[in-house]
Amino acid sequence: MNETMICAVGNVATQPVFRETASGPVARFRLAVTSRYWNRDKAMWADGHTNFFTVWANRQLATNTTASLSVGEPVIVQGRLKVRTETREGQQGRTSADIDAVAIGHDLARGTAAFRRAGRPDRPHGSPDRPEPTWETRPPGEPDEPGEAVEAVEAVEAAERAEAAGVSGGSEPVADAHQMPEPAMVT
Repeated sequence: MNETMICAVGNVATQPVFRETASGPVARFRLAVTSRYWNRDKAMWADGHTNFFTVWANRQLATNTTASLSVGEPVIVQGRLKVRTETREGQQGRTSADIDAVAIGHDLARGTAAFRRAGRPDRPHGSPDRPEPTWETRPPGEPDEPGEAVEAVEAVEAAERAEAAGVSGGSEPVADAHQMPEPAMVT
């Protein structure tokens, strides 16, 4: 795919507008990106030209954008740049730059933010959280060969499915079912 991906750092220029469409939630806001330069004559930083982008967010990003952003807040936007030229009868062509956002966040170089995870209604209830595997050291009794590691992972997954279904997994202890074996290192 030949898309122009950009990362723009600027300020929210307009309050995000939220719309519920047939394809899902959509939000848009204007982003002001002002360049800064060192003015040698005045020995201070000065503002340069300001570029304005219309930022479009879809689905969950649209919902979170509307709930999180206000005018004047510093943000970082990553997404696909789309430049359009529109001509109307009797008028000069008008060019606009849009960003189809992939990620939007506050610029922590200029302030602090408190993250709150949004609810995910599509996540099934009762799914156990899996602990993070220990990759640094190999627990005693772990397989050394890659084939044995695959078999061990399949056995662990089968035991977890049986445990979730309420069926005993056999003679193997269930406590080891949450540890992922480390792939064998080739030296």
